[in-house]
Amino acid sequence: MASSSSDNRPCRKSVHGSTRPVLSEPFTLREPQGERFFPECPERSRRKGSPRTEKTTFETNYLAVRPERVEGGTVNCDTISKKKGTLYIVSTPIGNLEDITLRALRILKEADLIAAEDTRHTGLLLRHFSIHTPLTSYFEGNEMKKREFILSRLNRGDRIALVSDAGTPGISDPGYRLIRLAIENEIPVIPIPGPSAVITALSVSGLPTDAFLFKGFLPHKSKKRRDILKQLEEVKETLIFYESPHRFSETLRDIFEVLGDREIVLTRELTKMYEEVLRGKVSEIQNALGEKKIKGEITLVISGKTRKKTDREIGR
Repeated sequence: MASSSSDNRPCRKSVHGSTRPVLSEPFTLREPQGERFFPECPERSRRKGSPRTEKTTFETNYLAVRPERVEGGTVNCDTISKKKGTLYIVSTPIGNLEDITLRALRILKEADLIAAEDTRHTGLLLRHFSIHTPLTSYFEGNEMKKREFILSRLNRGDRIALVSDAGTPGISDPGYRLIRLAIENEIPVIPIPGPSAVITALSVSGLPTDAFLFKGFLPHKSKKRRDILKQLEEVKETLIFYESPHRFSETLRDIFEVLGDREIVLTRELTKMYEEVLRGKVSEIQNALGEKKIKGEITLVISGKTRKKTDREIGR
């Protein structure tokens, strides 16, 4: 029995005495509702773990058939292709759990799988919010092995949430390579925005925000670190780096000797109980810290190169 034209659903007619559904143009697919239906293959049309059903619905997680693929007035089972899954890039708190968004919570609950940089760390977050979605690890040490597994799950229609230890995935972590792989395989990639240590530190720095350059972690060794800083000496944009507390004193020394005594903002343990923001010249921060051992993740914000005033300008 055909549906009304205003409904925009496929017509359902009987062909040669069968009850197989027939598509008539135009047709649209409704928002996915989780029902798995293949018009010509009712034995495959069921929810996971539910009894088999011959319910006819096009509110589905799978693409039906393009009209030009319909031959002889009926849908050919071989022409029905399963819709690919979705990779969600989910931002998580960088410290305070209250910073997670409602949308992030919903996606983490509804996903078929969560790919986490550290399953133990993410497990604490999930338990806090009573989320029981299965976890799999995805980090720099196992990415080559795991990305094929994750890709296979996406290709079969699963929804996978990618999370890092904290903040937005893909920023200074191997997540971006999984994102590129999904894009190359025409798998939808959807951002679930939220906390980011880079933007959080910049927002409270008081330094120019109209243009900035984020360079991730500086190299461990002083020579390589100085080489990078030398390349950035003429950059006028605000500079942002991540740094480990274990080598922070050496990094400050290299910054002072290569970039000079610039304005700098040190942010540590942002959004956590012992959050700290120190502002001043590089030399002032060095003096304030002295030999003090600091803990926690650090984000450094450094002023860009400023034009030196001429003697004439100073005399005005």
